[in-house]
Amino acid sequence: MTKQELISQIKQKQSFLCVGLDADIDKIPKHLLKEEDPIFEFNKQIIDATKDLCVAYKPNTAFYESLGAKGWESLEKTINYIPNDIFTIADAKRGDIGNTSKMYANAFLNTLNFDSVTVAPYMGSDSVLPFLEFKDKWVILLALTSNKGADNFQFFDNGAEKLFERVLKQSQKWGDDKNLMYVVGATRPEMFTEIRSIVPDNFLLVPGVGAQGGSLSEVCKYGMNKDCGLLINSSRGIIYAGSDENFAVAARNSALQIQKEMAILLEEFLG
Repeated sequence: MTKQELISQIKQKQSFLCVGLDADIDKIPKHLLKEEDPIFEFNKQIIDATKDLCVAYKPNTAFYESLGAKGWESLEKTINYIPNDIFTIADAKRGDIGNTSKMYANAFLNTLNFDSVTVAPYMGSDSVLPFLEFKDKWVILLALTSNKGADNFQFFDNGAEKLFERVLKQSQKWGDDKNLMYVVGATRPEMFTEIRSIVPDNFLLVPGVGAQGGSLSEVCKYGMNKDCGLLINSSRGIIYAGSDENFAVAARNSALQIQKEMAILLEEFLG
């Protein structure tokens, strides 16, 4: 998917919502366990209930890999079920030496045909560049995350710049705003102004709104750009909004509430 196609979806749906498909076999409604593929059936109903309200879906691959070959099959069926006009993110957080990264890139961007994949930058350019070789595909680079342990490394300051700033600046030499996004946690809204001064035009994938306490309005105030430039991820708050046979209805209602707020914020900040 191209950047303009993504922007068009945002404008059309008045939404920049990304639904995280982190389907946990221990948390999905119990009545689904009788299905041949409970995980896919859960995802299918979530997608049917929310596809007109979101512009992206983000399966975290760990939830599928943990189930072995059957989980991988559920992931493949899920990605094939998502409508083609919705942006897809393989939340895999890969990043290894060049030959290995090339295989990871092929797995997610070619074989599974995701639009994008999350990548860890710690091993540098040769671990990231193989992911950037695919036309109309995206790397979503970990920059400033919302977890507590992010303070261990990401704010390391050598006197000239913090480590996450180095990641942002260095990676701009590898890609551009048409194939490179960044993960920036919503629990650090005060950092968005600084981040935007370095990457003004790139899209940011923002976890941490809702269950983790991040503020959607604060993120938009400091992080939105002329194209919106944000994909706000919500996982648990949507997919586990209900636990009975009406779970998909509850998921839709939760997504609709977020989408309505997003429509107001788009009008407020972009007109």
